[in-house]
Amino acid sequence: MKPIIIYVDDAAYALPVVRALAASPQAQSSHWLLVACAPRITHRVSKWVSHSARESWRGKWADKLFAQLVPAFGASGCQVTQVLAKGPLADLVAQLQQTHGAAQIIDARRPKQEAAAPAVAPAAPLGRRWNLPGTLAAIGALMGLVFEEAML
Repeated sequence: MKPIIIYVDDAAYALPVVRALAASPQAQSSHWLLVACAPRITHRVSKWVSHSARESWRGKWADKLFAQLVPAFGASGCQVTQVLAKGPLADLVAQLQQTHGAAQIIDARRPKQEAAAPAVAPAAPLGRRWNLPGTLAAIGALMGLVFEEAML
């Protein structure tokens, strides 16, 4: 069976991708490895929460995620393995590929806000184009001054 690794962090975002993959012709002959990528806990929270409480929270979070995603594969009778990422993904992928062989990787994680839209729009290069209404207003004001001086 061909292993396919799918990174997920949000069930609502990943569910359409998972359903499409489960309905594909290669679904029956593949071994699906669902890798849950839990959200990071901020430094301020981690100071007040024990390591075992953090691990317990990650486990409950992953169980909820898998409960929403695994039924999409259930209809086709695919082999699905649930994995909770506890460290860097590069290390986990190396371990999974060593265990299951060379695998295709699909990233179905929700994109971060910074990557979706730039914070500041790029500025237009100076001197490339004139702003027509502003230019006409400036020329009109200059002509008004010239005519006013000529009338005096």
